[in-house]
Amino acid sequence: MTAEKKRPAGLLAIDREMARQHEDALASYHNNQEAAAKVAASIRKTGRLVMLGMGASHAVARAVEPLYRAHGIDAIALPLSEQLGQPLPLEGRTVIVTSQSGESAEVLRWFGGAGDRTETFGLTLEAGSFLGRTVPCLVGAGGTELAFAATRSLTVTFALHLAILAALGDDPAGALAVLKAPQTVDIDAALAALSTVATVVTSGRKLQGLAEALALGFTELSRLPCFSLEGGQLRHGPMEMLGPSIGVVLFRGNDPTAELVTAMAVSVVETGAPLIVFDASDKPPVTGAVTLGFKPATGLAAVFAMLPVAQRLMIAFADSRVGNAGTPVRTTKITRSE
Repeated sequence: MTAEKKRPAGLLAIDREMARQHEDALASYHNNQEAAAKVAASIRKTGRLVMLGMGASHAVARAVEPLYRAHGIDAIALPLSEQLGQPLPLEGRTVIVTSQSGESAEVLRWFGGAGDRTETFGLTLEAGSFLGRTVPCLVGAGGTELAFAATRSLTVTFALHLAILAALGDDPAGALAVLKAPQTVDIDAALAALSTVATVVTSGRKLQGLAEALALGFTELSRLPCFSLEGGQLRHGPMEMLGPSIGVVLFRGNDPTAELVTAMAVSVVETGAPLIVFDASDKPPVTGAVTLGFKPATGLAAVFAMLPVAQRLMIAFADSRVGNAGTPVRTTKITRSE
């Protein structure tokens, strides 16, 4: 008989965060209506939005870029480290700085020379943090995320953006409905398909930010060099790497870019690379792919549907590869050095 593998302490910590993420996300949306209205008013006034963050915070901003642009907003997400080294002029722009701890090294240094903060706001999980004390913030419910890889903090931060987008005129009903009743999707076939790969590449079109968040989680937890490429960028040359040892995860929503994701999926299958498709489109599954199917959705409704399933997949994948998954060996939860 083989003894059942003991679940690592790091993954148990992630389990606890994930168990409360939907409840905290809903509370975060409802508790930040007034603050969200102020950020939305600034965005309407300037018509331009820059979102600054690091790691998972930057991935969230990448995911919501197209949702702000749909309102005619000149929206761009930049790593805060890039803004420190090669700054984009911020005059006349609304700025949202995201940091779940509110204490990362880049946040502290950027505000040391930020100048006029009239149109600068923050998203954080800690009201008493440096970020929370420095600028008006939307504050996520539940306090700082304790587990290493971002799970609950991602969902909560998306909910804070949902509040801002609703204040700009989006209908939040679909996204809120998904948070209230998450879909259950089995990941066993997807995990089996990735069982022998050396790395994982994630990709999307309108859902590219979600793909980037998953790649970061895969890398942090499995310690393998997993990464993300926007669908067009993957098409322009990097497909040379594809083959049986490279797993590919695509995200397809119910939006005009779905056809491009479908074409990529067909091409990936032809290379022999194991393919997983997170699919919230209304299109038929791609032959040869493992499809994780969701109700047709786009925008944050699609994100909220797919994200917890993607989290389960990245955790199970890491647990199959690393003995102490969830316990960082080279980094810390709050990055205090550059």
